[in-house]
Amino acid sequence: MLELIPALRAKSKLSVLCLGAHSDDIEIGCGGTILRLLRTCGECDVTWVVFSAKAQRRREAVSSAKRFLKGARTSTVITKSFRESLFPYRGEAIKSCFEELKLRLQPDLVFTHYRHDLHQDHRVISDFTWNTWRNHLILEYEIPKYDGDLGVPNAFVPLGEAIVKNKARILMESFKTQRTKQWFSEDTFLSLARIRGIECNSPDRYAEAFYCRKATIRL
Repeated sequence: MLELIPALRAKSKLSVLCLGAHSDDIEIGCGGTILRLLRTCGECDVTWVVFSAKAQRRREAVSSAKRFLKGARTSTVITKSFRESLFPYRGEAIKSCFEELKLRLQPDLVFTHYRHDLHQDHRVISDFTWNTWRNHLILEYEIPKYDGDLGVPNAFVPLGEAIVKNKARILMESFKTQRTKQWFSEDTFLSLARIRGIECNSPDRYAEAFYCRKATIRL
């Protein structure tokens, strides 16, 4: 196993970009990793972009992001209001947002949606991520849902129980509009983290999992 965290820690400053279609996606997909990264790597500048967040959902997104990003050196939270479930038909406008981000950011690490996620909005964000940043480390996160599209990830971040429970607590406290959904529950988030922890033999029992399509190894 090769450890990513020590390599990232070697940088004096780390630029991280988190991309999510909807207001709770980033937290569900990589919230625990962000909490650990900010605790471990020192000076991190994080840009957090949510493409569909209106009214109360926007307020929830901003409030949650601020809680996850407390340990960042600097943090920027950007919300857009593209209509949910229609991202494939808003592609040109969404692509323009990516081009604006590209002019401002050259991140060391990018978190985005899984390429084969069955939610059409998620796939659009994943496709544009790869279309925009071609020479960057990109980790694709997973979102549990009714579609049953969880796959076989190939990159894992071991997480301690305290971090996983803190992630779940922030999700449940921040996104009140989602609590009526059967799948949106603390045990969902803890169970998936436990399964991924088993798969990577996590010394801390829990983990978040990602898909790393391409990584450059410099010897």
